[in-house]
Amino acid sequence: MAGGIKLWPEGERPRERLLKNGAEGLSDAELLALIIRTGDFSAKVSAIDLGRELLRKFGDLRGLAQASVAEICRIKGTGPAKAASIKAALELAGRCSSESLSSGDRYTAPSQIFQHFQNRFKNRKKEHVVALLLDGKNRIIREVPISEGSLNQSIIHPREVFNPAVRDSAAAIILVHNHPTGDPTPSREDLELTRRLKEAGELMGIRVLDHVIIGDKNYVSLADKGYL
Repeated sequence: MAGGIKLWPEGERPRERLLKNGAEGLSDAELLALIIRTGDFSAKVSAIDLGRELLRKFGDLRGLAQASVAEICRIKGTGPAKAASIKAALELAGRCSSESLSSGDRYTAPSQIFQHFQNRFKNRKKEHVVALLLDGKNRIIREVPISEGSLNQSIIHPREVFNPAVRDSAAAIILVHNHPTGDPTPSREDLELTRRLKEAGELMGIRVLDHVIIGDKNYVSLADKGYL
């Protein structure tokens, strides 16, 4: 339907339909329209038209989540503000669908780590390394970002991992990182990093409980594999 959404009959506007019947009945393009809010007035394109174009360009919501801000901004009618809103909404959706590990929660199994991080990491194009700091009863103190690497590698020094652990009086740490390829099989560098961190932790009296590598649909625990 041509023209801005405000000119549409009230019963056909996405916001009014959501308020009346809930979000479940709206299409992906209509939900995007509520995030985008306005279309391209110069081209007489509505927010829904713009949502459809974004989905056409990137394939689906997952493809849109994987797109960079610069890539989204290349779509006529979008800009940094719209791109930021889209990225924020899709990131929140990913975090909401994950089972959260919060401060004070007790760590019991690497599957908890996978459930916590899988949706956050699945659209990342670079490796992201995170350390979970734990107390003497294996309760989560906090999560610390350690490194954002290139597509194929992250370079980490033990001090970057253990400095926050010392400051927070952590008794143990769990290292977590993603493989953007989706395959969590540990690389030679992963194993070498784990060995170095284990040795450094033994000297400092801080246990390295695990190094969990997150893939697209599964994970590898190096503790389960016998490397720790």
